Amino acid sequence: MRELIPEELIRILEGASELGRAYLVGGCVRDALLGVPCKDWDVEVYGIGCDELVSALGKWGRADLVGRSFGVIKLTVAGGETFDFAIPRRDSKVAPGHKGFEIEFDPDITPEEAASRRDFTINALMYDLRNDEILDFFGGRKDLENRVLRHAGAAFVEDPLRTLRGMQFAARFDLAPAPETVTLCRSIKGGFHELAKERLREEWFKWAAKSVRPSAGLLFLEQTQWVEHFPEIGALRSTPQDPEWHPEGDVFAHTCHCCDALARLPEWNGLGEESRIVYMLGTLCHDFGKPETTHEKLRDGRMRIVSPGHAGVGVDVAETFLSRIDAPLEIRRRVRPLVQNHMAHLDTISDRSVRRLAKRMHPETIEGLGLVIAADHMGRPPKPAEAPMTLMTLREKARELDLEQAAPKPVLLGRHLLDRGMKPGPEMGALLERAFEAQLDGAFSELTGALDWLETNS
Repeated sequence: MRELIPEELIRILEGASELGRAYLVGGCVRDALLGVPCKDWDVEVYGIGCDELVSALGKWGRADLVGRSFGVIKLTVAGGETFDFAIPRRDSKVAPGHKGFEIEFDPDITPEEAASRRDFTINALMYDLRNDEILDFFGGRKDLENRVLRHAGAAFVEDPLRTLRGMQFAARFDLAPAPETVTLCRSIKGGFHELAKERLREEWFKWAAKSVRPSAGLLFLEQTQWVEHFPEIGALRSTPQDPEWHPEGDVFAHTCHCCDALARLPEWNGLGEESRIVYMLGTLCHDFGKPETTHEKLRDGRMRIVSPGHAGVGVDVAETFLSRIDAPLEIRRRVRPLVQNHMAHLDTISDRSVRRLAKRMHPETIEGLGLVIAADHMGRPPKPAEAPMTLMTLREKARELDLEQAAPKPVLLGRHLLDRGMKPGPEMGALLERAFEAQLDGAFSELTGALDWLETNS
């Protein structure tokens, strides 16, 4: 593990005599054992007070006490790297909510007792750099090898958020929960209402941005019964689908497969964090309208399961869910058109239809919509995991019109009307809107044509 640690951090840990009992803790140890690149390096220091630690670290860079109530010191070294150092502590639950903890710092606490207060065994691992030794008090290394998610100790129940942390860990590392951990999570599901919305958002966004098997997180919610707190997802389980088109099962099963398919797409993995979040949430929400619209209908001489209009209905349901997890406006504005238009590839593809689709997608793009459509089509095993030909046609037409990554822009602008003596006001706005509609219909594509249109339509 030593070879994965930044050289500057090794130099500090080995060179500062005050840090004789310092251990790398938590996610950085877990990620190093998994071979996952780590950005955040956390160090827990024993046998020293907070003021002494700040003084000792000040010799190596800028030491900022960023959370006195949590005993966290952020050290920024010359090259710009930052490392978090902390004093071990005991947290006692004294009141509801995430602020209802009484925190006691104790530099003389044992590493085992400190580790027991962490959430899961895979996060309770420590690394002693000086002795090149992994401290594993609760079998976290074995759980990691066996891909098991298990709580570290009895303190788990003090923070209900740990269930949602379990959701995103299960999805990020493809873990199956230990039965006793599932039981424990069920026992604290009533604490959901103590959680601040921003904490929900943080865990859901980690699920959306970092999952390798998103379905593991959704199944974890179902197993622990925490899906009850997200009824938009829970309703998918009881919603059937036509087996000819969806042999994989109900809408929940389909959604799980779709999210997993998206996580396997190289295009999704190559995106920035916000876009990965947007497209994973778009895929999660794309069939939220089916519980309300699904029914049986006689078609071609047999009863079929249909969900007419589910894309449009799903927009409001998705908005409710996104508000529930405190997704910011810019995320919601991008997810909504993905839900609304995820069936667009089944419409007739023409210059006109693609121009109008690109306009409807704003501030999203047809390119982004294509990822959700592809994931939707791939989420139907045992059918082949491939994008539909209709999506290929849509993408080709969008590229031809240069609309794959942007919405069309009006050719005729207000300044053109002002140049012709028209005064600003409602009539100008209405005329510009008519002109843009005509442009989308193909009446013109450049200014000369727009001015010709204006001669006969004003």
